[in-house]
Amino acid sequence: MSAAEPVTDPAVREYDLVVSLGTDHHPFDRLLDWCEDYALARPGTRCLIQHGFTKAPQRCTGAERMPREQLLETYRGAAAVLVQGGPGSILDAREAGIVPVAVPRRQDLGEVVDDHQIQFTRIMAEQGEAVMATSREELFDALDRALAQPEAFRTAPRLPHPEQAARTVAEYNEACACGEDAFGRPAASLVPIAEAHLELARRRLRAAGIARPRA
Repeated sequence: MSAAEPVTDPAVREYDLVVSLGTDHHPFDRLLDWCEDYALARPGTRCLIQHGFTKAPQRCTGAERMPREQLLETYRGAAAVLVQGGPGSILDAREAGIVPVAVPRRQDLGEVVDDHQIQFTRIMAEQGEAVMATSREELFDALDRALAQPEAFRTAPRLPHPEQAARTVAEYNEACACGEDAFGRPAASLVPIAEAHLELARRRLRAAGIARPRA
């Protein structure tokens, strides 16, 4: 399967940057504010933000919710895609053939119930499935690169395999128990990913009809 082709003609592309904050009931004002700052700093950037329960944007086009297929089609037509660091959000972008920029929500800021997004986004970034940004500066740099070279953030559509994801998370959790991992990260930074979060991702993929049992 060939890589998804970016829409490079500005006259054809509806949005340069498409952002999804997901539908978690916790607001993600931090990322929305960064996006609005980016739009102000980069005049002419056409940005759509699916904001869910987060406040509506003022400088960018906003949509509280979008049907999943419409959101994926909008991803395909954009130069760059930015998502929250949730499993469903990253996997949706990968299904569309996009390597997204991802900013994980943080528990200490009241953006999510725990820090599973930080761990999941880090794993996806290490495997080349996302570009992780944890600060305003990192985000601006990643978006500048994605908008300048959208083809570098395109691959063949990646259909998620829950069994493979389960093995990856199991290996990571085993490393957490041992206090070390293959990437040499300090033990204090290794936080196991709860099975409940992985099972939620599995159910979501099955409901979407893209997760099938494999031998």
